[in-house]
Amino acid sequence: MTLEDSIKLYGVRPRAREQLDQIRNRLAEETEQERRGQGKGDTELVKLCCVQLFSHGMLEDILRIWHAKTASMDAYCGIDIQLLCGAGLSATKEYLQKTDSDSAQQALLRIAECERAGDFDGFTIDGQMGFYEDYYS
Repeated sequence: MTLEDSIKLYGVRPRAREQLDQIRNRLAEETEQERRGQGKGDTELVKLCCVQLFSHGMLEDILRIWHAKTASMDAYCGIDIQLLCGAGLSATKEYLQKTDSDSAQQALLRIAECERAGDFDGFTIDGQMGFYEDYYS
């Protein structure tokens, strides 16, 4: 599946929740390919999958997005940290604080670093989605 195929099939904001499982599967496949070797996965498609999941703001997707972000240097640079926060910044931090895993703690530390750097200044879910809708149009 290409980036264009995914946009055509699901849009930037998938309308049906059942599409999210398909997006999660695609994200997992592309992430694993990228983990095997930088450039083996389609990091642009991975980013789009993260945006599509972000648009639904489900806590269960936070660590999926973090896993994708940390798949390679290209993915790390290309997937915005804000994409972890589809449920909101506070809800995301609370979820990560309660989750007992190294990945959750690493994501929480990175969010804190980015907050201190100003990367979340003015952050809103709607504003972030507006940016991505423009980006992918």
